[in-house]
Amino acid sequence: MNRVPLEQKVLSENDRIAGELRERFRENGILCLNLISSPGAGKTLLLERTLESFAPGTRVTVLTGDIQTDNDAQRLARAGFPVRQITTGGACHLDARMIERALAEWRLEDLDLLLIENVGNLVCPASYDLGEAAKIVVLSVAEGEDKPLKYPSIFFKSALLVLNKIDLLPYVPFSIQEARENTRKVHPGMEIIEVSCTTGEGLDVWRQWLEARREAAHAELSGVPVH
Repeated sequence: MNRVPLEQKVLSENDRIAGELRERFRENGILCLNLISSPGAGKTLLLERTLESFAPGTRVTVLTGDIQTDNDAQRLARAGFPVRQITTGGACHLDARMIERALAEWRLEDLDLLLIENVGNLVCPASYDLGEAAKIVVLSVAEGEDKPLKYPSIFFKSALLVLNKIDLLPYVPFSIQEARENTRKVHPGMEIIEVSCTTGEGLDVWRQWLEARREAAHAELSGVPVH
């Protein structure tokens, strides 16, 4: 068997499992979001700030993927919510089977929000559906404005771009306007939020986006029309 049919078979099986996960999430009113970025863009700190903003008892959990170590899971667990590390052992992405296994011991009916932090990579994660309601791509201003043009697949497939680390703008040669324009060339209707997890700027807008999505997931479960 050559590489192309094997890859098609793997992706087909992944899509089957992802479809089953998506249906389970829908049946339980769970919003599942898949955060993707290159290494160092700030996904973990964004999740830390997000978890810190939730009231105790919020029905949220996090799955975080890395090739090695559970460092990110240890950081995120400090907020007091359930966190589970998925160590891929070399794989440059999470897949639906990994998510299914990680959730096996959790009662989905006890969750409202599932946040997945994917392995730091802008290529491989774009091909793997995890059953999420939306992919979110995080781009820091310490990277190039041309990332959307270099890695168009993940920007095209994501519902939201989080432009992170904007507190560094005075110190790095990065054009927010150019980054926006390049993103819209790939995905014209993409939503874009600018944040700094260090100063807190823009995090209220991020939380509003997140809350609107959570409300929509609950409304779908109860059959209430979403306007």
